[in-house]
Amino acid sequence: MPSPLLKRIARIFTSAAKETITDVLEEELATRENSRKRSPSRPTAEQAGASKRATSTAAPAPARSSRAGAHAGIDVYDVATLGLPKFVYSPDPDGDADPGEVVWTWVPFEEDATQGKDRPVLVLARHGKRLVVAQLTSKDHDLDAAQEARWGRYWHDVGTGPWDPKGRPSEVRLDRLLLVEPGVVRREGATMKRSTFDGVVVALRAHWA
Repeated sequence: MPSPLLKRIARIFTSAAKETITDVLEEELATRENSRKRSPSRPTAEQAGASKRATSTAAPAPARSSRAGAHAGIDVYDVATLGLPKFVYSPDPDGDADPGEVVWTWVPFEEDATQGKDRPVLVLARHGKRLVVAQLTSKDHDLDAAQEARWGRYWHDVGTGPWDPKGRPSEVRLDRLLLVEPGVVRREGATMKRSTFDGVVVALRAHWA
């Protein structure tokens, strides 16, 4: 039989071994926990599917035209400060934009002047070396005149003309005039009839009276 001394030595080694094993296990568990906190959790299959569905059903952003420097040479004509320009009906088929002609140019959006789109505009007058123009649209704003007025937008019907290849009736915007450098006008569209041009002038004077 083992002596009492050997039994005591065995108990000491057994206790030390247990403490050593416990320390190793606790250290391993702590290491794994820290590693788990540092690593991003992977989404479950259900979460990934929901994310994919949300992405696929998101509404697309509205398309807009944005070109660097496209707004250069185009400003708002401040009627409140400058008054209405001197209207002179003088179309001339010489390739240059003249009052009484419908031409195409880049028109900036009101909320963001760095973005806009190509639109037809009616040349109304000259202001120094620049042109005073009014935007045209083929959208029938007679149907939403009250809503447009709430936003401060007012339109005048000018009927059809050769500036619209589809023959759609057009309207001229009265509340927002633009100053355009002749160099940013890209093409000549058509000549508006004198009577129609005079009607636009009358509508502008009534609007700004």
